[in-house]
Amino acid sequence: MKKILIIQTAFLGDVILATPVISEMARIYPACKIDVLVRKGNESLLKNNPFINDVFVFDKQKGKYSSILKLIKQFRTHKYDEIINLQRFASSGLITVLSGAKATIGFNKNPFSFLFTKKVKHLMDNRHEVERNLECIKHHGANTIRKPELFPADSDYQKVFPFQQHGAYFCLAPASVWFTKQLPFDKWVTLGKILSKKGKVYLLGGKEDRVLCEEIRAEIDSENCLNLAGELNLLQSAALIKSAQRNYVNDSGPMHICSAMNAPVTTFYCSTIPAFGFGPLSDDSKINQIQENLYCRPCGIHGFKSCPEKHFRCGHEIILDEE
Repeated sequence: MKKILIIQTAFLGDVILATPVISEMARIYPACKIDVLVRKGNESLLKNNPFINDVFVFDKQKGKYSSILKLIKQFRTHKYDEIINLQRFASSGLITVLSGAKATIGFNKNPFSFLFTKKVKHLMDNRHEVERNLECIKHHGANTIRKPELFPADSDYQKVFPFQQHGAYFCLAPASVWFTKQLPFDKWVTLGKILSKKGKVYLLGGKEDRVLCEEIRAEIDSENCLNLAGELNLLQSAALIKSAQRNYVNDSGPMHICSAMNAPVTTFYCSTIPAFGFGPLSDDSKINQIQENLYCRPCGIHGFKSCPEKHFRCGHEIILDEE
């Protein structure tokens, strides 16, 4: 095995959950060159990863099909021994089958999987997504489970060092792409008020989350609470999360960052459930969800922009253990 391409062009969390495949292939084939394809915006997650040779970017904003053709032409020149496709969308399948690799492996849910050399069943069978991903390289002798990994640089740790000089601190990541995966606003405020009496509270997120985080900070109304949304990049956030007394997150990307840093984490599950296989993997992990078996939960794998039943009980009825 000389050259491998691993494809995961989905969301931030999916890329993090693909890193065990990278690590395992590097363990099994130490001399192999491993390249990775991700969607635009996620490439920074893989910076400093010692197991990666090169990172390619799928930029759909510059034209989806022109980008696909460009990547196919590029990959054909690399003559990969194997392409491992962890994404289940058609675009990634098309890239896989037309890239000229000697072997192609991926999940059977990909529309182009009938052309793959090897198909792997993707089953929602209570296994973690990391285990399902590693199933794709089982034929190489891969371990069945391995924690995700991120590699912040020294400069990332230096960036967040000033925030770590005031004793215990807590990180809260209140935003989510999907409304029904997001703990309600008032509960974040209550949690922030409780934690700000115990130490510093840092609100984390991207630039698009800054307004929400600022509204929460204003309601918490404590000098111990600081809005850092949009001020830290992903690996800097990971560096800060690593040493937090505890991190509080939704079923979303920041949870997977916690897993990759093996940081203590409490995850709030509203419309989704841990049984889907995307739960936290940190040694110190706690799941907080409604105890009642709601007739409407789960309402979907990814969540919705609003509660389909209009009541959002799965979020509003979560009890904060810190109260």
